[in-house]
Amino acid sequence: MANTSSFPPSNIRILSLNCWGLKYIATLRNERLAEIGNQIAAADPQPDIVGLQECWTQKDYNAIRERTQDFLPYGKFYHSGIFGGGLAILSRWPIVESNMVRYPLNGRPAAFYRGDWYVGKGVACARIRMGPTRRDIAEVFTTHLHAPYETEPHDSYLVHRTAQAWEIAKLMRGAAERGHLVIGLGDFNMVPLSLAHRIIETHSPARDVWRILHPESSIGAAKDKVEQARGVSMPNADYNVTVNGATCDSALNTWRWNEAHKKRLKRGENVVIEPTVDDPNAKRLDYIFFSSGSYVDATTGTASSEWTLEKANVGMTMRHPTLHCSLSDHFSVEATLTRSISDSSFSNNHSALPETYLPLDVYDEILSKISEYEARERFQRRLRLGHFGYQLSIFIGCLIGVWWSPHNYVSFILMFLSGIGLSAGVIDGLMGGLFVSSELRALREFEWEVRNTRALAEGKEGKAADSSEVS
Repeated sequence: MANTSSFPPSNIRILSLNCWGLKYIATLRNERLAEIGNQIAAADPQPDIVGLQECWTQKDYNAIRERTQDFLPYGKFYHSGIFGGGLAILSRWPIVESNMVRYPLNGRPAAFYRGDWYVGKGVACARIRMGPTRRDIAEVFTTHLHAPYETEPHDSYLVHRTAQAWEIAKLMRGAAERGHLVIGLGDFNMVPLSLAHRIIETHSPARDVWRILHPESSIGAAKDKVEQARGVSMPNADYNVTVNGATCDSALNTWRWNEAHKKRLKRGENVVIEPTVDDPNAKRLDYIFFSSGSYVDATTGTASSEWTLEKANVGMTMRHPTLHCSLSDHFSVEATLTRSISDSSFSNNHSALPETYLPLDVYDEILSKISEYEARERFQRRLRLGHFGYQLSIFIGCLIGVWWSPHNYVSFILMFLSGIGLSAGVIDGLMGGLFVSSELRALREFEWEVRNTRALAEGKEGKAADSSEVS
């Protein structure tokens, strides 16, 4: 493996991709992920830091590592939850420290068909040393936030995703306060300027690279009301990729095609979609956020950013060379950062980060959503515990009924059905008594942080009400 260079880099190329590597579920998984490794290796310029999401298996991770290890000799596959978090980081420079930070709020075990809770979603963190000095450190955070299963504001998991955005914003802010380059990337399952997006850009100094370069880019799919309210014309597929930064649901992505096109692909046809076709569904869900380490010029005493954004683009839009399918159901987002100072101009005096806040009504909106969700979960807990009590009563009744059963087969049916019912009741009781209680406590922690921050934003430092214990 390569050693840390004595000459720190003057620029960094970053790539983030959701690989769609769901084991047993994702179509053509092995072939696609192997080709993803080939295309990362063939990229020009080659990336220096890569963040992967939905890379669920060690085998798929190893396949990508084998193809990229010549220029990305360092890597970490992160383990989390029951089935794994699907996160990985590859780097040109040594990863000197890493950890996996689980999200306190992350779906519900009852929604086993969605899987968010079982994979233990969180933030994969890596501290990367790019050179010999303390300032040659990048702190990289890659994540995959909870998926939206309904349209906001009706999404029942909105509170979970909001809390997750709050958590990663805290991690990025802490890294920035240490004076390090901060890189946050991944599939955030949010559209630009949504509540989660605003939380990240307000409660951390990290900025969305795409909106730095394209501040007027879309804030949703063209068919969405929030985008239609802007009064913009229907974008074509090429415009969505090059200007709006769309990484998901693009008309150019084969996994979003209609069944007729998919059947042609299965027959081996290389179906071509013109880039001028209307693209009403494409949106941006994948992001790179960055915050530069600051410095004070030793000559002028002026505070400046150490790293600046040079360019950003959507990538990995190519197809598999023989299967003719897209490499994932997402495209990648990529960016290049450039260092703007030399060693001689650097001073170790880092300026303090300014305190920034959202409008007070936004904190009130978050608190309102928390309150609604808490009421929902308390009701769910009562239902689940009530179900357990009901099934236990039925089971005891059947035990008693067996004494007067006229036939053995009737006794068997009574015990068999009541046993199944009691098993379901016990599972529901455990979810209501253990999981929901744990979720309510995590929810109360999030609520306290929001209330405290709102009080600070209102100028009432130290006057935020403490939370009472959740029963």
